Order: sequence, then structure tokens, then C-alpha cells
Amino acid sequence: MQATDTDRAVYWGTGRRKSSIARVRLVPGTGQLLINGRDGESYLQFNASYVSSAKAPLETLGLENDYDILVNVQGGGLTGQAESIRLGVARALCELSPDNRQPLKIEGYLTRDPRAKERKKYGLRKARKAPQYSKR
Repeated sequence: MQATDTDRAVYWGTGRRKSSIARVRLVPGTGQLLINGRDGESYLQFNASYVSSAKAPLETLGLENDYDILVNVQGGGLTGQAESIRLGVARALCELSPDNRQPLKIEGYLTRDPRAKERKKYGLRKARKAPQYSKR
């Protein structure tokens, strides 16, 4: 969905991971990361792996200083949120140009990780942890 926002192209992408959902906007800019109205590095607690994970699709295509990443993210923890941002950025880049799809697909940035927390079963302490067995 390409829209114009004061004569500037905006590219949207949605990313999901575990229970996190990220709505990502790519806007032509200087490479700034803004998450929920805060600076991306402070939001991700200055963790270099989270910040680099979120910006990885742009770095793959060499566009890290050409677009600003504006994100609304909710749910889950920082790991799930960082990876959902990565998927959203990759999907927005595919919308930017269909030629971007192949290099992103090779790196695995367009694959949604389906793993999620397993539900707790009755009679158990967690999803699989059973109470200690006592023979007598």
C-alpha cells in the first residue's frame, strides 16, 4: 500500500513474532529508528543485537541511511518485538521494490517464525512439566 504523506512515499509492513505485533512505516530520511515515539536504541535498551536485528533488512540492501523506520509495536518482550520489527521492515522493502524480495528471501528475513508459547495443560504445572511422581 503506497501512500503519499506531504509528497513523500510511505511504505507499510506488518511483522509478527511470538505475541508481538509491529506496524512498520518506511519513510525517506536519514536512517533513524523510532519505536512507539521513542528513539529505537533507548527503547531496545541499547542492546546492539536487537537494534542490528531490526535494521538488518536495510543493511542487506545497503539502504540503512536512506529511510527512517517508524514503528508502532505492542505485546511480547524485547526479543519478539525486535524480530517482529525486522519482518515488518523486510515486508515494507518488498513493497518499495519487487527486486528487493530475492535478497531478503535468501537472508531469511521474509520468513515468519511460527513458534509461539505452548499452552498450559490441566494437571500439569506448565505446558509439559508434571508434578513430582511419588511411588509411596
